Amino acid sequence: MVPVLLGRIQTRLILLLVVGSAVTAVVTPLVGAHYRTTFAVLAAVAVLGVGWELLYHLLMQFRWEKDWPSLFGLLTAVPEGVLLWLLLDRGAVPTVDTAPPLAAYAVHFAAVWLAVWLVANGPMRVPFPRWRFHGGRLI
Repeated sequence: MVPVLLGRIQTRLILLLVVGSAVTAVVTPLVGAHYRTTFAVLAAVAVLGVGWELLYHLLMQFRWEKDWPSLFGLLTAVPEGVLLWLLLDRGAVPTVDTAPPLAAYAVHFAAVWLAVWLVANGPMRVPFPRWRFHGGRLI
């Protein structure tokens, strides 16, 4: 079964909370950033992600199978990452006074995105077999 909109949103938020937080905790000292900034960026990814899921849902309605290949899910990091960087650069993300250096942001964002995508498309399917059959919804 293809994950439904609510299921994709719930999955995104839970994976960002669990996997994204763990990756952020590890990557933050490696890129020389502050935890407050990197976790604010992670929260912004989660908030903006709900809006992105609505847009992706609309776009998927034009496809015959109402879904797209898993690789598209990985490639959606590009527009999401660019939009968030533009918001950070313009000071539009709450609690982030100055944008982190672009390299630090790119490493952090890419590491979180790749880890979340890998977990969602691999290990998560083993301990949560019912997840697939409930359209990705947790409840």
